[in-house]
Amino acid sequence: MAALTAYPELSTKKEKKYVSPGDKIAKWYGGGRFELLIENTLDPSNEEVYEFIDKVFTEVAQLFPGEYIHMGGDECYKGYWEESKEVQAFIKAKRIKDANELQSYFVGRVQKIINSKGKKMIGWDEIIEGGLQKGAAVMSWQGMKGGIHAAKAGHEVVMSPTTYAYLDYQQGDLSVENSIYANLSLEKSYKFEPVPEGVDPKLILGGQANVWTEAIPTMQFAYYMTYPRALSIAETVWSPKSKKNWNNFIQKTEAHFDRFDSQGINVCKAVYEPIVSVYKEGGKVMCKLENNVPGTQVYYSVNNTYPVNYATKYVEAFEVPAGKLKLRTQNFKNGEAVGRELIISRGDLVKRIK
Repeated sequence: MAALTAYPELSTKKEKKYVSPGDKIAKWYGGGRFELLIENTLDPSNEEVYEFIDKVFTEVAQLFPGEYIHMGGDECYKGYWEESKEVQAFIKAKRIKDANELQSYFVGRVQKIINSKGKKMIGWDEIIEGGLQKGAAVMSWQGMKGGIHAAKAGHEVVMSPTTYAYLDYQQGDLSVENSIYANLSLEKSYKFEPVPEGVDPKLILGGQANVWTEAIPTMQFAYYMTYPRALSIAETVWSPKSKKNWNNFIQKTEAHFDRFDSQGINVCKAVYEPIVSVYKEGGKVMCKLENNVPGTQVYYSVNNTYPVNYATKYVEAFEVPAGKLKLRTQNFKNGEAVGRELIISRGDLVKRIK
């Protein structure tokens, strides 16, 4: 969009564009399907587009000494290509099968440009769609599947799946965290293994965590979203799988909490808070509470009494009775409260039934 704002002639519509982070630019339908309300894709049938890309990557290659240049390639909406008479005529003339194959043509042209600068190309896993030329590397974000497919086809891969490595996802319970797309706890991020079974490990370059900032307005909140999950990703990508140990990791993480506190840096301590699971057993609404920090005890009440440390110590799953009531639960360590108290109405608990 920034490129088309400066050079609208590189789009299919050739309309004037502007960059506004507050505008709604897309409709999302689930399952990865979406529609762009404002055109933000380059016109792959326009030779001037490749001249522009060549100039950009010439400067990028001169600025950065790294071996790879990342060309992006994710979430390319193809609707405007399909509406363009010029693009459709180009597809017919080049005997290109469909929009996916057109994207593959574009990616191949970009790869040649990047290679001409003495660099290797890497892109998000959508660049696999329609076929991918040899020598291109893939960064897998839509789970591990794209990376596995690319590696089995002989491409180098960086694993960066949403399921384990997206640090913009909420970390703790919905009752105390902003709702952001999906949930990724410290425990789950620690389970990340960038080398899947059945794949040549030589083709897995490593792993990457991402902090996208659409919903992160300040630097202190960026620290909150990044840590401690960045510590778990760091240990995963720098340590052999055989040496990973959750209890050892969490002990080191607690020491880091003290360091962050002494420096006045805002980090998330949701790992100290109970993990609330709700399910049905017969006609009963049942609640399970978990915590994975050694030496902690979980206390709770479902009878509208507080403070919670004078309520019930959690031992096993319990029934949530009917009525206008709230679950109150909090973790304690050495007699002191750790983490935030969670207060969840019965109605919200029922909505969580799986």
